[in-house]
Parts: sequence; C-alpha cells; structure tokens
Amino acid sequence: MDGGKARRGLIGLVFVTLVAGFAAGVGWLGYSSALDEIERRGASDLSLAVDRLEGELLRYRELAVLTADRPAAQQAVARGSATADFTQVLQSIADKTGSLDLLLVDAQGREIVTIDAPADGTNHSGRPYFERALDGALGLNHQFSSRLGRRVFVVAAPVFGTDGKVGGAVIVTIDVDEIEASWRGDSSTVFFTDASGLVFLSNRSELLYRARRPPQPAAGTGGDRPIEPFVGIRSGQVDGHDIWALDAGRYVPRRALHLSQEVPGVGMTGEVLIDVAPARMLASLQAAVALVLCLLFGSVLSWVFGRRRVLAEANRQLEARVLQRTAELETLNRDLTREVAERIAAEARLKQAQADLVQAGKLSALGQMSAGISHELNQPLMAIRSFAENAETFLERGQTQVVGQNLARISELARRMGRIIRNLRAFARQESEALTDVDLCAVVEAALEMASTKAAQMQTELVWTPPETPITVRGGEVRLQQVVLNLVTNAIDAMEGAATRRVSVSAAASGKRAVLSVRDTGPGIAEPERIFDPFYSTKQVGQSEGMGLGLSISYGLVQSFGGQIRGRNHEDGGAEFMVELELVERAIAA
Repeated sequence: MDGGKARRGLIGLVFVTLVAGFAAGVGWLGYSSALDEIERRGASDLSLAVDRLEGELLRYRELAVLTADRPAAQQAVARGSATADFTQVLQSIADKTGSLDLLLVDAQGREIVTIDAPADGTNHSGRPYFERALDGALGLNHQFSSRLGRRVFVVAAPVFGTDGKVGGAVIVTIDVDEIEASWRGDSSTVFFTDASGLVFLSNRSELLYRARRPPQPAAGTGGDRPIEPFVGIRSGQVDGHDIWALDAGRYVPRRALHLSQEVPGVGMTGEVLIDVAPARMLASLQAAVALVLCLLFGSVLSWVFGRRRVLAEANRQLEARVLQRTAELETLNRDLTREVAERIAAEARLKQAQADLVQAGKLSALGQMSAGISHELNQPLMAIRSFAENAETFLERGQTQVVGQNLARISELARRMGRIIRNLRAFARQESEALTDVDLCAVVEAALEMASTKAAQMQTELVWTPPETPITVRGGEVRLQQVVLNLVTNAIDAMEGAATRRVSVSAAASGKRAVLSVRDTGPGIAEPERIFDPFYSTKQVGQSEGMGLGLSISYGLVQSFGGQIRGRNHEDGGAEFMVELELVERAIAA
C-alpha cells in the first residue's frame, strides 16, 4: 500500500512538473507574440514622430533658403549693413513663422542683423552650421543657446553674391519647446539622441539631457544643465526584442520595449520606449489559464481513475451548483440591465440640467443688464418721439428737407434699437444645434454691444482690438457669445473701486488655433487654481447676484467646442483670460 502511495506521489510530481513547463511555454509564446504587436505599434509611432520632426525642420529650411535668396539680403552682405526696411522684413518673417531669432551674418561670421536682440559681437565662424553654409550647402545644428536660454535648432542658408561666391548666411533659430509641445500627449515615450548619445528632444521632460554613456557634446549643447545618465538602465533581448529596464520618473515606463530609427537629415536617432506591462500581464494570464486548465484536466483524470463511484454524485452536485450559479447570474444580469437603464436616464437628466443651467446663466445675465438695456432702448425712443414732433412742425411749415433729415435720424435710431433687440433675442434663445463655423469677431462685437451699457454705468473703458483678417472657429454662436459676455462682465465687476478701469479684448490666429484674450486692470485673481470651480466667487456677499457659476459654465462650453480656457494674473497687473478654439480648415489655409 505504501508502494502505491509512493507511485501516485511520483506520478503527481511528474504531472505538476510537466504542467508548469507547459504553462511557462504558453506564457513565453504569449509574451513574444504581444511584443511583436507592440513593436509594430511602436514602429508606427516612432515613424510618425520622425516625420513630424523632419516636417517642422523642413519648413524652417525653406524659410532660410527663401530669405537668403532675397536681393536685399545679398546687398546687406555686400555692404556689411542692412537697411531699416530689410530689418523690418526680417522681423515680420520671424513673427509670422514663429522663429525665435533670424540673423544675417557676413562671410567672417559677424552678425549684421539680429531680430531677437541687438548684435552682441557673437561670431559664428567655426560653427558647423555656418561652415556648411560657407560651402554653399544648407547647415543644420542643435544646441543650447546661452543668448536665448533654451534649446534650439539652427538652420543656416548661404547668401550668394553677384559673383556667385558665398558672401554670408541667413541663420534661423527654432524653438525646440514649440516642436515638443505637440508630442507631450502621446502615450509612447519618444526621444531623440545625438551622435554623443545625449537626449536633446523628448515628449517626457524627465529624459532631457540624459545619456546612456558619458557624452562629449559640442560646445553649448547642454547649457548649464547637468547631463545625467539613464538611471538603472539594463538592456536585454527577449526573442529578438530589445527590452529596457530603467527608473526615470513616473511618466516613463520602468520596463519597456526599445526601438530606434536613424534620422540622417537631422543628425539624430529617434527612439521610443513602449511599456511592456500589458504584454507581461497578458502572458501571465495566458500561462495561468493554461496552468488552471491542465490542473483541472489532471484532477478530472484523478477523479476518473481514483473515484469512479463518487463521480456520479459529484456530477450531480456540480450540475446543481451550475444551475444555482446560472440563476444567480441571470438575476445579476437583470439587475445590471436595470441599473444601465437607470444610469442612461440619469445621464439624460444630467444633460438636460446642464442645458437648463446654461440657459439660466444667460437669462441671469440678461436680468442683471435689464436696467441698462431699458436705458439703451429708452434713449432712442425719446429721440424718435422728439424727431417725429419736430418733423410734424416742419412739415406744417413746408420745410420738407428738414423733415427728411428727421426721418433719416428716426430710421437710424430704429435700426439701432432693432440691432439691440436682435442680439438679446439671439442670446436668450436655447441653442441646441451641432457645432458650426462661427465668425469670432462678430460674436465678440455682439457681446461687447450687450455689455456696453454696464461698462458705461461702471465707468469702464472697453477696448476691442480686432484681427487684421476674419477668424472663423468651430463652436455654437449663442454659447460662444455667452462665454465672451461672461468674461467681459466678470472683468467689469472685478474692477469696482479700481483707479483705472479698462477691459482689453483681442483675438489672433496661432497655427491651427484661435486665441481670444480678455484682460482687465483690476486686482487680479486670488486663487487661480479654483476660478473654474462651481459656486466659487471672489465677490463679497451682497455685492452681486451671481452664484459663482459663470466661469464654470464657460469652462464647460469651451470644452464642448474642443477648446481650452485659462485664467492667470498678468505680469503688468490685473487678470487675463485666454480662450483657445479650433480654426476651420479654410481659415488655416488662408
């Protein structure tokens, strides 16, 4: 009998060993397969990042070449000085293209014109980009600019003289932070290293100025910031995949798949780190499932050979438990179905409540402006009455010319009253249409017209600086008008008691976004981080009928347009709110 127990124990040990090996193999195959999929996705993300970088730099390369081909640039290099008109042209080019600096240097590397600051004697002779430009080619380099205090790309294009020789170069300085800004929301960790192994660009700031080996960068590459190694980096191979383990902050995966791609046009290597935790979890689950299935199979075999007579009873009990569990699951399913229906109904009620709250906010604003609006309508009415009575008198006297003038004035006053009423009626209606193309300037002008009476009562100056060209954005006309009106009226209220009361409103297009700015000369924002919280207000009790919902409603409306709204204290005093909205495609093309 002891021999039988030993034999069964040995069989069980062999079975468990085989099952463990099988589960490990399943996990390994699952992990390798998941890494293949992650590598395909990572290669696509890296290729996209490389294309975006090359595209950004190509734009500035073309800018440098076109500027260098200008006759004024050739004349300035030949004379050793630039005219004021050409300097203004360079300033305009830098402003429109977002360049940090635009320089013109002679063949000895001395600066003739610089847009960012007056020439400080910096000599570009010997710099790689300048030497390449002197050879008649297009130079590109990356470095830390001590003059600008930031990381930059530098593009140099040769300026050819009338004799066909290179007489100088046009140098364009590009802000690296602007290039990185569009990457920071990517899920993958992307970074670019130079020939020395130094990380110069990345969508994770924790990786900047880190290197996998002691770097030997060119002068000015790292600035004053110390160069640090990758913390705890270890490189290993898993079925041909390069796996890194590192500790570089909470936003960088601790264990990741590493891919790289050469970017010869920039002189860098693009690299990406993709978290392998999901792949490891999937492989662990697959191995666990395989282990459980095998153990179940072994248990079934044990029952078959060891307890045949008990199997029937066990099956009966199992079927009973299955039926009971099925019934429990059916009950649970019905409960979940009912809960889903209740949640859908609650969500519908919440959306309706939000719409009602927005409408209530608009009607509340109209209520607060009612006295001023009555005054705005009463003045034209009194003037119409006076002109009508005078016209009757002049008509009796036969002075038809004066009568015509009075009628023209009555018509103009009637158009003014109609415009005021039309703006109020449009503002008060419940807008439910989808997003459309909206003229931002028209929305601002309508909101300022509704707020003009309150501004006059509060002795506040409204300064509207429209853009040079129309700006069309995606949004809802009435809802966007409410946002602008909320910001303007809040600015007027914030300046109560201030010596200077002025609200400055401006709009501009930047890339694919339009930026609307509303700034006041009040005391500023005490708690900027709380200004968009519901029911939060800086007004003293009794001074206003507001409930602290205006900015919260405006925040939700701007988010629904796919935009952003921010508030801050301006460095020159007062508060400034900025609303960013998406430009329509035709506006961007224009």
